[in-house]
Amino acid sequence: MIEKLEAIKSRYEELNKALADPARIGSEEWKADSIEHSKLADIVEAYNRYLKCVEEMALCEEMQSSGDSEMAELAKIEYYELKDTKEKIIEELKIMLIPKDPMDDKNVIIEIRSGAGGEEASLFGYELMRMYYRVAERQRWTIEEINSNMTELGGVKEVTFMIKGKGAYSKMKYESGVHRVQRVPETESQGRVHTSTVTVAVLPEAEDVDVEIDEKDVKIDTFRSSGAGGQHVNKTESAVRFTHIPTGIVVECQDERSQIKNRDKAWKVLKARLYEFYQTQKDKEYAENRRMQVGTGDRSERIRTYNYSQGRVTDHRINMSLYSLPEFLDGDIFEMVEGLAVADQAAKLSNMENM
Repeated sequence: MIEKLEAIKSRYEELNKALADPARIGSEEWKADSIEHSKLADIVEAYNRYLKCVEEMALCEEMQSSGDSEMAELAKIEYYELKDTKEKIIEELKIMLIPKDPMDDKNVIIEIRSGAGGEEASLFGYELMRMYYRVAERQRWTIEEINSNMTELGGVKEVTFMIKGKGAYSKMKYESGVHRVQRVPETESQGRVHTSTVTVAVLPEAEDVDVEIDEKDVKIDTFRSSGAGGQHVNKTESAVRFTHIPTGIVVECQDERSQIKNRDKAWKVLKARLYEFYQTQKDKEYAENRRMQVGTGDRSERIRTYNYSQGRVTDHRINMSLYSLPEFLDGDIFEMVEGLAVADQAAKLSNMENM
């Protein structure tokens, strides 16, 4: 780790000199160097504190061997205080050196599909959709609807929407997986608890630099929207369906009355799904050391249970339970998100130390 930190400090000093060159100020290279310099600043500052701590500990050791017993005792006390500080800085540096997920600042596309449980699963799918809408409101993010297929009772068969906001993916990525609900359905006359499931997929919005699509590989169909929207939507073939032939991935969008707008949204979803598809393929190449033990991308993984009778929500990846289900469903999911993020860091640290 020290070798890596020395290399970072050396690079930081090079950037200091480069940024001070008046001939380069304002150029694209200067801007790129400025961004890199900013990213390294906190690491270098912490490393300098570490080096100062090591230096002062060495001085304390020298003072302990002096003939002054009182001074030696004070130096011994200070030495152990500095040692504790050094250990804290080391842990701080380890976290700083964890590679940041390059997608963390991206917008996210969320897909919710009802699973086992029929209409009850669809109704809970609607509650999850509302929960994520409330999360976005609390974070002052914006929502862009893409596609929806609702039941007659207002449940969600399938819905796709985008959340736009800085850091959206970093907070929402832990939601991917199977969400299980345990409650008495309104249609249940015997008062029996039913278990239903809903699948959530969270995809970072992929840009052209993230994934390339050959338009020749995409079959495009248009059709009339089956949802609400008045005569225009139902009489005009404004809805679109994209089929990516090599992978078989299918995307539909019928939210907008304009076919052009639906095409634009469908492209965004297709790019996101293809990015996830190729990343999953890449992950399989080193499955034993896979990304996070916390689990963020497997749609078949049961990640969370919502138990209404106990007012409890439990995340099975980190064995964390909160007895504040109403507040959680109202978008206050951040304590759980923080717990997942901490577990994520711990898993990555463990992987780094075992490499």
